[in-house]
Amino acid sequence: MSEIEAFIRRLPKAELHLHLEGTILPSTLVELSARHPPRLPAVVGRTHPLTLPEAEALYRFTNFTGFLDAFKAVTNCLIGPEDYELAAWRMIEHLAAQGVVHAEVFIAAGVIYRWRDHDPAAFEPIFAGLERARERGQRELGISLYWIFDAVRHFTVAEAERVFRKAAELRPQFPSIVGIGLGGDERRAGSEPFRALFAEAAQAGLRLTNHAGETTGPEAIREALSIGSERIGHAVSAAKDFYLIQELKARATPIELNPTSNVRTGICPSFAGHPLRRYFDAGLLVTLNSDDPAFFGSDIANEYLLAHTEQGFTREELRQLAANSIRASFLPDPAKALWLSRIDSTE
Repeated sequence: MSEIEAFIRRLPKAELHLHLEGTILPSTLVELSARHPPRLPAVVGRTHPLTLPEAEALYRFTNFTGFLDAFKAVTNCLIGPEDYELAAWRMIEHLAAQGVVHAEVFIAAGVIYRWRDHDPAAFEPIFAGLERARERGQRELGISLYWIFDAVRHFTVAEAERVFRKAAELRPQFPSIVGIGLGGDERRAGSEPFRALFAEAAQAGLRLTNHAGETTGPEAIREALSIGSERIGHAVSAAKDFYLIQELKARATPIELNPTSNVRTGICPSFAGHPLRRYFDAGLLVTLNSDDPAFFGSDIANEYLLAHTEQGFTREELRQLAANSIRASFLPDPAKALWLSRIDSTE
């Protein structure tokens, strides 16, 4: 391990744009498939567990549509609470090994409901499994974790309503449920249809995140801001709009950047060509994240390393990115102050 890699791993940092299902490695997928008859589209009719080469083949794609298909296939192997618990625990172990001290993780609650015929009793046992993993991570590894219930924008508004209201219903019992998210295919649905649901979620004390400007233009980011989104995921197309960049700076809106994700889905030509550096130099509150590390082959530590090697981020600038991740998190102020002081003292 090089000196800069060691520094990155020592640096306390938060990951704020991470999909639980996107952390499942092919080796874990093989293990999951052995528990249940596989239901993967790529192996229809199969009743025996996946081999590792078969699992690895599911992670090969060349564009955003291919990624969505792969994500759906892998998620299809998550059946019961014990599967979600295993996936969450493996994710937490890997985060802790990279120096991540806090994570805010999307759960594809909209997918869970749809694939279980919208059964209102299906979600709680699954969430109990996730909570067991979270509590173990806090107890054994000292990592804190919040959950963000993610709706799928290209499903129906009624399905998103079910997701957001479930988050509001469970939050008093589970403070680890911090917010809601709106993911899915922006090309098929924008943010405006969810305006009333976002307002209702905010009234319930939930924080508001939104994927915007990943596969669409800057107008999608403006629309996301207009419905109250507090953090914007991806926001790649803001680079096309000087005035939008100035607005994001004035608002101090946190931007959850995922460079390798954008390269792997064909949105950016290379890491070097990603707007990370431009946004950082413009004074935006940018954070580095891995999105779906098992699919894209790059975890959060590697994203920091690539920022250094591909875009020339210095040690002090990497320190600033780590500090941004804490400031942009939904942690309470005392916890933020603690981690910011530790970032400052990291050598």
